[in-house]
Amino acid sequence: MLPYVTRYEPIQVTLQTDEVKNIPCGTKGGVMIYLKKIEVVNRLRKEYVYETILNYGVKYDKTWVYDKIHNEINQFCSAHSLQEEYIDKSDQIDEIMKEAIQRDCTRYAPGIEIISVRVTKPSIPRTIARNYEQMEEERTKVPIATEMQKVVVKEAETLKKKAVTEAEKDAQVSMIYMNQKVNEKESIKRQQEIENEIFLAREKSLADANYHRVMKEAEAN
Repeated sequence: MLPYVTRYEPIQVTLQTDEVKNIPCGTKGGVMIYLKKIEVVNRLRKEYVYETILNYGVKYDKTWVYDKIHNEINQFCSAHSLQEEYIDKSDQIDEIMKEAIQRDCTRYAPGIEIISVRVTKPSIPRTIARNYEQMEEERTKVPIATEMQKVVVKEAETLKKKAVTEAEKDAQVSMIYMNQKVNEKESIKRQQEIENEIFLAREKSLADANYHRVMKEAEAN
């Protein structure tokens, strides 16, 4: 005889998002911070529904999502400094949590698939937060100053190149002008030489003509 069904529980096998809020987290250095919200997108595979419910009940996600994320976050915080959690590894913590939860789920509850984990930026004491803000402001100023320095250097190089170009241009103009003057002087000199040659030739011609005239007159007498 088959047993009567006395209780019915709907089990979701599509994607679901579980939210864990206000998780306290003590860092390696002893600073207490709070994570406002962690979102875990997960799914229960159809073929593992019976096995998962049999082993962990219909509230399986309490064990493998809510409680597990608390445990993993606490381990992560206690092993890292505030600097690492708030700055250095802030962009890695989502993937670290996803891999940590999925690793144990694969081993003990293979029907649970962790799709993604989203961890919000932690809330830290106001005085410490202000220190980090000031550090961030100073860090932002450095590349700005560096870029400004690069611009100044670039402008100086541009002005230098422009000055060199102008100097070379002026030198070329001066050289052309000097060559022109030299050519003009040589032209005037050559013209004078030609005129002198013409004058001498004419004077020689006149002298020769006068000589022949005198000789003829002498012969006639």
